[in-house]
Amino acid sequence: MLFNTYKPWKFAFSQDTDNLNETTPNNWLIIGVPFDSTSSYKSGSRFGPTTVREASYSFEKYNITFKKDISTTFYDFGNVEVVHGNCKKTIAILEDAISELMDYNIKPLLIGGEHSISLAPIKALANKYNIENMTIIHLDAHMDLRDEYQGEKCSHATVMKRVHDLNPKEIIEIGVRSGSLEEIEFTQNQENIAIFTSKDIKERFHALENKLNKIDNEEAIYLSIDVDVLDPSYVGEVGNPIPNGLSPEIIEKLLVLLAKKNIIGLDLVELATNKLGDSSAVATAKIIYDFLTLNGE
Repeated sequence: MLFNTYKPWKFAFSQDTDNLNETTPNNWLIIGVPFDSTSSYKSGSRFGPTTVREASYSFEKYNITFKKDISTTFYDFGNVEVVHGNCKKTIAILEDAISELMDYNIKPLLIGGEHSISLAPIKALANKYNIENMTIIHLDAHMDLRDEYQGEKCSHATVMKRVHDLNPKEIIEIGVRSGSLEEIEFTQNQENIAIFTSKDIKERFHALENKLNKIDNEEAIYLSIDVDVLDPSYVGEVGNPIPNGLSPEIIEKLLVLLAKKNIIGLDLVELATNKLGDSSAVATAKIIYDFLTLNGE
């Protein structure tokens, strides 16, 4: 008889952190970031780490979609301390925490929280990998390329502009269906930003597939997933829902493509619900579950 298999404060199937040491192979480390202080439409993504972890217990260890067990070794370190109302200080704390944990030769997997938090792991990883050789793959309904939003440069709506300021090799935006004129004009003058709208993907997925296949398998890639990239019919509890989004099947196809690549970090952000068992939380947890399944042995 089994006891204590349900631990909703940890992602399902995660390993005991007591086994983590400097000689551990390149494994994944989950960190929750309960921060949503710049949310401009619907708040609540600070509850994402809790609801996603709890929702992960709805899955079996055997992933029937990909016909394999979730065999990846990964750990869940709980939530990082945040400073509500202070985006810059929270980013700095998170960057320091990730940098310190990278001494254990792990890859960060963040559960947000709002999208501004993505800047921290990218900056931390830039100290290990040359940012000019890194590609950022960004799944989102929005461009998040504003230079400033509501008077703030540190915001969920400016995060990819701040990432672009770091001068990565390329930013590939996938699933976009909302953007300001400022953002659109900005992208037209940038050679290292590629945009694939939701409509593009539905009508010519092969173009995106060709783009991703051209990335060298050894090239460092950071993957940032705002779950509002999915259509609200699948994930409606998000900070800024936009109709005509992607389906879970398309996300699965993308994860299969990216499993061949060198993903060095991942975040899932903008789930905004405090309801345990929420279908949006389950759909978000499934992305992590599928990703870890595909990146196992």
